[in-house]
Amino acid sequence: MVQPNLPADLPAVAVELGHRFESAGYELSLVGGPVRDLFLGRPALDLDFTTSANPDQILDVIKGWAEVTWEVGRDYGTIALRRGDDQIEITTYRADVYEEGSRKPHVRFGQHLDDDLARRDFTVNSMAVRLPSGELVDPFGGLGDLELGVLRTPSGPEISFSDDPLRMMRGARFVSQLGLELAPAEWDATAAMAGRLEIVSAERVRDELSKLLLGAHPERGIDVMVRTGLAELVIPEVSALRLEADEHHRHKDVYEHSLTVLRQAADREGGPDDAVPGPDLVLRMAALMHDIGKPATRRFEGGGAVTFRHHDVVGAKLVRKRLKSLRFPKDVIQAVSRLVELHMRFYGYADAGWSDSAVRRYVTDAGPLLSRLHLLTRSDVTTRNRRKAERLEFAYDDLEIRAAELAAQEQLDAIRPDLDGQEIMAELGIKPGPLVGRAYKFLLEQRLDRGPVTREQAVAELHEWWAQQPEATQG
Repeated sequence: MVQPNLPADLPAVAVELGHRFESAGYELSLVGGPVRDLFLGRPALDLDFTTSANPDQILDVIKGWAEVTWEVGRDYGTIALRRGDDQIEITTYRADVYEEGSRKPHVRFGQHLDDDLARRDFTVNSMAVRLPSGELVDPFGGLGDLELGVLRTPSGPEISFSDDPLRMMRGARFVSQLGLELAPAEWDATAAMAGRLEIVSAERVRDELSKLLLGAHPERGIDVMVRTGLAELVIPEVSALRLEADEHHRHKDVYEHSLTVLRQAADREGGPDDAVPGPDLVLRMAALMHDIGKPATRRFEGGGAVTFRHHDVVGAKLVRKRLKSLRFPKDVIQAVSRLVELHMRFYGYADAGWSDSAVRRYVTDAGPLLSRLHLLTRSDVTTRNRRKAERLEFAYDDLEIRAAELAAQEQLDAIRPDLDGQEIMAELGIKPGPLVGRAYKFLLEQRLDRGPVTREQAVAELHEWWAQQPEATQG
């Protein structure tokens, strides 16, 4: 752990802001994640401050200094601002408490820094640096917990998690993001109080789940959620995987296999210039949920065999339903469910090889998700059988090479029939309507099957198809 040299390591804008508040007669401290990250040597993208000033007083102090201000969080005591490249939030000392059955916290403003720190989620986030002096304030031993790698609440976990049940999910998120572990008391309290998460809005739960999946160790955070019971309320389909045996990976159950796929998918993501720059929420969500259709499709066959036929199709439907309930955006829902639906397609290629038309269909069906599908399919190989793993890896190498070659020849990302709608209507002498769509679909199928042809060939194929349609004789 990096030991910062306070106040030399404090952002200059923080010290400058501290002088403004001090001159106005108010306290100001850098607080929470940015302080924690100073000790971890991590960059602080957003700066959070807490102050004795109320929102009106905050606005007075930053008037003329902040370039832009936002008052969206004013009712919660928060004023946001931007100065240069710095995004800043300043919040009046407060203590948020959930009333029984409420989905929104009741906000109470406080008077002292220690009282504000006592109501924060974990001790590693309950440290502050007074400004402009740079004095570290750590009343709950957060620095020691950070060195030990544990997550403890400043107050008793039952009190903390009752005040804001989302803190239980936040604990799982910090396991993923920071590699910390829940202390025994916090673990037990989470397991006992997981049901209280029901009062938290779907949007807040969704945001925590997203941050967890985007962390450095997403499989660890998910495992905390499953083993404490949080997942039963958020992603119960993942918890259900613990009871299933995976016929393709007999050394692991489906749950352990899914965690491994999630980890491997995260490891395969690339840098900013790669096809799938990490961290990628769509890929990681698909990796986690790719097999959730197995419990519903499990069948016991003769000789002790277990099958999960069509679990990809069933899983895609379950993904859409679950992500919709969590209020994920439509594009995320569509992308994740499509990846789940396609994740088994490759195994036909590995077993028998494909024609060029089958490779075209694979690429076309994946569309803009092709790069993610490549990573998901490769990550889905978790067998300990080295020979089998190498065979699958080689087969997918071959598939990618063939897809790339065909794409270079035909620009598969923009495949269209050899004739457009206007040309179809002119050739057949028909008006706009469903019949044009049928003809268009026929030509597209032909295009996928045999690649591009001359216009004369396409016209001949169209008329041959038309001669077989009942509408041709009716005309």
